[in-house]
Amino acid sequence: MRYFIELSYNGTKYHGWQIQPDMVSVQEKLNNAISTVLQSKVEVVGAGRTDTGVHAVQMFAHFNTEILIENNFVHKLNSILPNDISVDKVLEVLEDKHARFDAKSRSYEYRIWLGRNPFLLDFSWQIHSQKPDLSKMNAAAILLLEYENFQTFSKVKTEVHTFNCNVTAAFWRQEGNLLIFHISANRFLRNMVRAIVGTLVDVGLGKISIAEFRQIIESKNRSNAGLSVPAKGLFLTQIKY
Repeated sequence: MRYFIELSYNGTKYHGWQIQPDMVSVQEKLNNAISTVLQSKVEVVGAGRTDTGVHAVQMFAHFNTEILIENNFVHKLNSILPNDISVDKVLEVLEDKHARFDAKSRSYEYRIWLGRNPFLLDFSWQIHSQKPDLSKMNAAAILLLEYENFQTFSKVKTEVHTFNCNVTAAFWRQEGNLLIFHISANRFLRNMVRAIVGTLVDVGLGKISIAEFRQIIESKNRSNAGLSVPAKGLFLTQIKY
């Protein structure tokens, strides 16, 4: 039997989602919890990977087991998992349902706090000086929908078959001192969102023009893009199937 598991986590203490040698990961914690409850070794397959320090409001994974899942399974998992990981639901699916390959779209948010806020240090990038121009950043962000190749914003040393992504939404909104960048696509490259945000902030601060932002996309050269902003402001917010 195959099961989908929906969870959320604070990524501050984790070396990303994926299991890595000698590093604490979310996947490892989830594997251990499920295996403990079922008293049988289980390995989950995630819908994607989040990097070190990145958070997830919604993540999905699947696992296989022949053991019957009881009604109190979620409660048992949450009693074992650390407080910064929470399982929301578990449901049985068809045997060929795949958490990663069947996902149609993924959405991320990046959060910037204008000023200083000690209570949001782990959940935002804080800009203390110049305030970026939101209208300019939105004018640049909409250009992303015109392109498929995002090699410019990809981590240089990464093994992928294609740099093409179908971006369906990209925009900024402001809630008081909080600037929130939303982006949705069928897939994302490693470091892509953080590099896009860094480059858009350069537009907002007047370091580059909107026309130059377009040229940076078309260059397919990571060195032309802006900095990779801190991981702590990035949230995986939604996965659609």
